[in-house]
Amino acid sequence: MKAIRGATTVYEDTPEEIRLAVKELLNEISQRNSLSEQEMICILFSSTADIRSLYPAKAAREAGFIHAALYSSLEPEIEGSLPLCIRVLIFAETGAMVNHVYLRGAAALRKDLSKYSIALDGPAGSGKSTVAKLLAAAHNILYLDTGAMYRACALKAMKEGLKKFDEKNVLPLMQKLDLRIEYRDGKQHTVLDGEDVSEAIRRPEVSMAASDISALRCVREKMVEMQRKIASEQSCVLDGRDIGSFVLPQADFKFFVTARSDVRARRRYDELTAKGFSVDLAQLQKEIEQRDENDSKREFAPLRRAEDAVLVDTSDMTIDEVLAYIEKKIQEKV
Repeated sequence: MKAIRGATTVYEDTPEEIRLAVKELLNEISQRNSLSEQEMICILFSSTADIRSLYPAKAAREAGFIHAALYSSLEPEIEGSLPLCIRVLIFAETGAMVNHVYLRGAAALRKDLSKYSIALDGPAGSGKSTVAKLLAAAHNILYLDTGAMYRACALKAMKEGLKKFDEKNVLPLMQKLDLRIEYRDGKQHTVLDGEDVSEAIRRPEVSMAASDISALRCVREKMVEMQRKIASEQSCVLDGRDIGSFVLPQADFKFFVTARSDVRARRRYDELTAKGFSVDLAQLQKEIEQRDENDSKREFAPLRRAEDAVLVDTSDMTIDEVLAYIEKKIQEKV
């Protein structure tokens, strides 16, 4: 007798969604393990506390799995757990090597079985960084703030007193750049020359300088090399300007997150004033529009929507609505 594990997620807590997900999961386990329904001795389900409309065991019975003993349990509420998730443990009469099956968003539960990447591109202030962090938390995978890496490059150049950002002046900095991305207490820390600059790189003047310096080939090649290495080692969410089109063209899920410039300016204004910065809203909108133009027209790896990226206009959406929409698109694809 062998034990086969599996899990899946549902779009929403409805009997129809649970029936569909359970049937899909059990059929996939049967197919991958060449199991007949009669070889399944016992099927044990557990589901997260946000699934209450139908017991997965009942859904399995309705799907035709009538020979095995069936059992369902409800998991306690655990902060940070994958939402709307159904887990299964099947005891089966088989001597073959087993294949555990994790479908939809539940693939995040088994990093040892599969790695996947989520790419979010878009202009400044579109909300992509906020959504990226929430996605990473929901899937229990790494969030890599690529924008912070470019900001660190800009801060380095500013500290060196560079007045002009061009290949000749910046290349030597990239060749000896001491930049590390560290993760402590669930947060990304950007460490430049041994100093934590996570707050310093958020100053408005650094943001504008980052747009200029990130257009340089020597900078982007250095950062892309670092980003690809990190993404190759584990499942992650990356946000930036050219993740889906250049950094990770083979990303499993791609989204282009945008919003009207006036909406983005207001968001950035609220963010900066909350941190104590004094900024002018009209000037901020002009700078955002100028940055959009710079990023879109640069010669190397410009800001653009990848052909297979899903467009998400967040102008009139709340963060929760954006997150729900992206999660739905992810689950439709997996």
